[in-house]
Amino acid sequence: MARQMSSLRLSIRANAFTCLAVCYLLFVLLGGAVFSVVEEPLEREMRAEVEELRRSFLRGHPCVEEGELSELLGRVLAADAEQGRLDFASSLYFVIVTLTTMGSDSYTPKSDDGKLFCIFYCALGIPSTLFLLSRLSNMLLPVVTHSPVQRLHTHWALPYARAALVHASLLSVLLLLLLFFLPALLVCMVEPDWSFVDALFFCFVTLSTVGEGGASLGESWGPLAKDTLKLLTTCYLLVGLVLILTFRDTVLQVPQVSVAMRLFSGSDRAQLDGVHLSELTLSEDNCAEEPQYSQSVCTISSAPFQLMSPCSDLQGPKTSTLENTRPSQL
Repeated sequence: MARQMSSLRLSIRANAFTCLAVCYLLFVLLGGAVFSVVEEPLEREMRAEVEELRRSFLRGHPCVEEGELSELLGRVLAADAEQGRLDFASSLYFVIVTLTTMGSDSYTPKSDDGKLFCIFYCALGIPSTLFLLSRLSNMLLPVVTHSPVQRLHTHWALPYARAALVHASLLSVLLLLLLFFLPALLVCMVEPDWSFVDALFFCFVTLSTVGEGGASLGESWGPLAKDTLKLLTTCYLLVGLVLILTFRDTVLQVPQVSVAMRLFSGSDRAQLDGVHLSELTLSEDNCAEEPQYSQSVCTISSAPFQLMSPCSDLQGPKTSTLENTRPSQL
């Protein structure tokens, strides 16, 4: 049993990121299932209340035809259901946009149980989401940043600082095309009533996690098309956030940007952060006079050992020999 547990631990350590991704996926599915189950009874209760109000209205106003009123209420309830109902697909979409701190203008829990669960769920899920996105960004960084910069530095004979700056500039143009302009064109194609500025604004507020921008994509679409749109929007949001985090780390590794960051980060950080080892020197003013052993104290030998000053390289050799030292006294 102990051997099996040990092998299981080794397997988990070897596949730590895979286990993290699987656990996060199960966590998201669990959240979507819980939200859909918790909110369903309240939705049924609200529909029953609306039906009772319809009957009371018809009893108090006999001049109103029941067929026309039922058709009107049916359209209103259908529109409200598409905006506020939390089935499993809508719950998954709500979970993703909440864990990425984007939020949703259309999907919110209405019951007290759903609101309490959302509080505790987000308290655990938001840090986990940020950690997972950071891990994905760190995995992409050697491929997206380190390898191209090294190729520019070695094959194109560019100085490292210039190679990093050129790479960051090209990467910024590529991300603008892939994450903003091309998706905005696709949105304009599927929503003819939207202008390019409206589509670009929708892409920006989605990836910047500031909300939906007051405009909902696909309001007049069917249920299947809306579910597909939610899935595509979720993938677009997650992939876009990972690429944006990778671009941020790429920019921070540009030497010119690192110098500027050290300049505005305070005196202590400016002196230590990003300093190469060759720049760290030992000065005589800061050199302590405390002696250091030149041999290990625990050496079992009757040979004498020397005490050396840490400033011996700067001020010349300062040694003192301890004679007649027994190993038992050390």
